[in-house]
Amino acid sequence: MGSAAGLFAKTARFPFHAWLPPAHAGAPAPASAMLSALVPKASFFILLIVWFEVMPGAAGPVFVKAIGVLGAAAILYGSVLAIRQRRLKRLIAYSTVAQIGYLFLVFPLAGGTGEEQPWQAGAWTAAMLHAVSHALSNAAMFLAAGLVLEAVGHDRLSALRGLATTMPITVFTFALSAVTLMGLPPRGGFVAKYLMLTAAFASGEIAFALVILAGGLLAAAYLFPMLALAFLKAPPLRETAPISGARQVVPLTLAGLAILLGILSGPPVEFLQIGRPSAGEAGIE
Repeated sequence: MGSAAGLFAKTARFPFHAWLPPAHAGAPAPASAMLSALVPKASFFILLIVWFEVMPGAAGPVFVKAIGVLGAAAILYGSVLAIRQRRLKRLIAYSTVAQIGYLFLVFPLAGGTGEEQPWQAGAWTAAMLHAVSHALSNAAMFLAAGLVLEAVGHDRLSALRGLATTMPITVFTFALSAVTLMGLPPRGGFVAKYLMLTAAFASGEIAFALVILAGGLLAAAYLFPMLALAFLKAPPLRETAPISGARQVVPLTLAGLAILLGILSGPPVEFLQIGRPSAGEAGIE
């Protein structure tokens, strides 16, 4: 259990998340993108291997349910804190806390107790799709935020009126990433959260299903205001540094890949069946 607690902290799972927002907000944008996309996912993957393959059923139903409850708490807590932020990178950082919470719903929904259930395949695949989709979209957001910080000189949300006039490609990247995090179709986030909802309803975990739905609405509450400010009519922001179109295309490509993950979800889902734990072999038809 001690090693699990260390991995929980590395994954920034609530309530071991305190290091993540200041680390992401203060790091250079490329470092924030890497931290958000890869570091928490690596420790999460180790947890999956431990509890689903190395020691399947060792956790017990109470512990597994507690992991799911803390994941649900992370979705709500991270979202509320994101709504309260006034700086762009800190908003994205708290969004990361919320989105990581979805990953831990896989434990109660995908058979972390070792018992085989027909909805486990959907929950397992949902967690994997969400991890990849979030990695792409959040990395795109952090890289775009770095470009805004470089161009404008700060990332205060209140001063981003009319940003779409100055940096249209970057704002478009934010928009694509935002709808992915909210779970709107046809993005990869939609496919992942649809599968999570299916597993939650099939397993009778209605509370988890409601949290998943609430998380999408809360994501809209903290992402739409920034986009609304960016698209308001205002004099173009004076750039403090020129940003080439080629550099703005890099995060746009990552956001586009998150969309393709939803549109072309068939091959990724088939790929995710490779190495599936025995507890998740059966799925909802």
